[in-house]
Amino acid sequence: MMSSNKRLNVVKLNELKRNLGFPDDYLIRLVPKYSDMFQIVNYSGRRSSMEIELVSWNPDLAVSAIEASAHKQGTEPCFTCSLPSTWVKSWERFHEFNATPYISPYLDSKGLEGSKEMEKRTVGLVHELLSLTLWKKASISKLGHFQREFVLPERLNVLLLKHPGIFYVSNKYQIYTVVLREGYNGQGLVDKDPLVVVKERFGELMQEGLHEYNRRRHLVNLEKKKKKGMVLGRPNEGKDRSSEMSDPDDQGDRGGLFDPEERKRFYKVLFDDGTP
Repeated sequence: MMSSNKRLNVVKLNELKRNLGFPDDYLIRLVPKYSDMFQIVNYSGRRSSMEIELVSWNPDLAVSAIEASAHKQGTEPCFTCSLPSTWVKSWERFHEFNATPYISPYLDSKGLEGSKEMEKRTVGLVHELLSLTLWKKASISKLGHFQREFVLPERLNVLLLKHPGIFYVSNKYQIYTVVLREGYNGQGLVDKDPLVVVKERFGELMQEGLHEYNRRRHLVNLEKKKKKGMVLGRPNEGKDRSSEMSDPDDQGDRGGLFDPEERKRFYKVLFDDGTP
């Protein structure tokens, strides 16, 4: 509903499906279920050109998170700033930006190119996209893939950095990620989607299992060392204990989840939010 041609490329959308909480089979399970709203099209015939097209417009759904919040509070829709009061210059720029009327990302962007209103709409569009994600954050490079559909600027990161009160741009693991500031209270989400709660609990269980696995492997290795000490320890009592630590049999047991890189890959697959 926010795209310029009311269509989204499936290949691009798949890169954000984890962020949005889509199941792997959403194309065959969700899209046909709502055939009155969506349809799958491929006008060029290429496999990479498959798109999801909006069939009917529902004005009740074309309401942004900012507009919905303002309606509940009985106020005019506007952005909120989550910066310390000591950031005086940033607050001044935010008030100047927020003084102009809010532009819904669901409105047509034709005729706004190159204007301040276009910047306002783009900020509102990114805000709405992040509001729809599970963790209120997304990879900037993946958002940039929708430059044509959402009429985004080429240097999207520069635009986001101009509004530190609304967005936080992270470069963790050398991956640029934009975070919606109002979605967090400290390091925790303000409103957790039920799917996030389930994923967090599952992660805790996996972490507990990892600790138990490490504990048992440690006990097994200790038992092996004790047995080797009973057989080899007497004739080689003066031998440097470092040789025992370099035993290839012991080192071979330290694969799998003992490997830090293996654990990092495991948790990346489990909680991949699409960070680029």
